[in-house]
Amino acid sequence: MTASIIQPGEIQPAGVEAPFIRLPEQAIFSRRSERFKFLAQGHAMADYLKFMAHIAAAQQQALAAMPQPSLPDAGQLSLCRQHGMPPLTAQSWPRERDWQVALRQIVGEVQPDARQATRSAIERLASADSNWLEAQAGHLLASRYDQLDLAAAPFIGAALQVYWVAMATALGLSAFGRTDNPTLCPVCASAPVASVVRIGGEEQGLRYLHCSLCEAEWHMVRVKCSSCESTKGIAYFAVEGSSGAVKAETCDECHSYLKVMYMERDHLVDPVADDLATLALDILLDEKGYMRSGPNLLLIPSADSPT
Repeated sequence: MTASIIQPGEIQPAGVEAPFIRLPEQAIFSRRSERFKFLAQGHAMADYLKFMAHIAAAQQQALAAMPQPSLPDAGQLSLCRQHGMPPLTAQSWPRERDWQVALRQIVGEVQPDARQATRSAIERLASADSNWLEAQAGHLLASRYDQLDLAAAPFIGAALQVYWVAMATALGLSAFGRTDNPTLCPVCASAPVASVVRIGGEEQGLRYLHCSLCEAEWHMVRVKCSSCESTKGIAYFAVEGSSGAVKAETCDECHSYLKVMYMERDHLVDPVADDLATLALDILLDEKGYMRSGPNLLLIPSADSPT
């Protein structure tokens, strides 16, 4: 496998004031399911991507069935704005059991299509008590992967995504603003799964980081490390022969990378789906000594995995 180094694109166009935050659409998981199905066509991991399409469709059903979640009150939101803090911080927000209900809905929906090894993980989830599920969720959100049931973790991640999307969209854009750490989500303080360079209107050519948990996006100028904010030693890699819709932005200051999706190359790119469909790029970057800076909650790495 070979790679080509791509020269950085232009930084934010002069005179354009970018919308800072984009909240997920209500149909985000349905759109992702369709993207997984499209990416599966002729792909070496077609069966896996088709199964992920089923999970995304189940997420959409769980989101539609989720009751109104508890949310921060006006005083809490005001305090967060004053101190530059995300109001739905993943590691400290008191989770309700609604996310566990979503989890059981998701695994119940996908179980008939699961392979035997995956069915074993689903059975563990179905029989697990609430305390174990909460502990696993805490480990996942804190990136304590060595304490996770790795086979069960993607389903837990899928359910947590549904729960945080429900909260973020219920609060609405006015609840969120800039925070003290521009590399983490201003909604829930999670790391990005990837970034998207958008097209159309005032967003044309602008780069948004896409949250790995709540699916919100926030603006960050291009050619800048999304992990350490350095503008030095930034390079772009793509698998030779690819469309160029997905590249990896690497940083020689912190030796990390995060994928960038370019809508001008493919206007249907999805940060989660296209990330999982381009694992060859992760392997390439691992061989070059770079570490991924943000997780994909639908694929939790083992200790010896490059991703």
